Amino acid sequence: MSTVLCAKYNKELPALDKAPFPGPAGQEILEKVSAQAWNDWMNFQTILINENRLNLMDEKAREFLAEKRNKYFFEPGELDLPEQFVDPNVPKLG
Repeated sequence: MSTVLCAKYNKELPALDKAPFPGPAGQEILEKVSAQAWNDWMNFQTILINENRLNLMDEKAREFLAEKRNKYFFEPGELDLPEQFVDPNVPKLG
């Protein structure tokens, strides 16, 4: 299994087997993002889609996700969860 210096976690980790989608952006992710970081992004992306009620047929929704994806992988810091997100793994108090 090949490895990559992951842009997200700044360490050598197992790489993706293939680009997650066609084009230059997919190739950049293949070359710079680990499989672990991609899987973590997929989980975060699902939260963004659900909490923001995104319609992926809408070009603006896809642009929004691409912008968040680039920030997630290539800019320092963490993205905030949507304000209305409730973690289903945390028990409700009271």
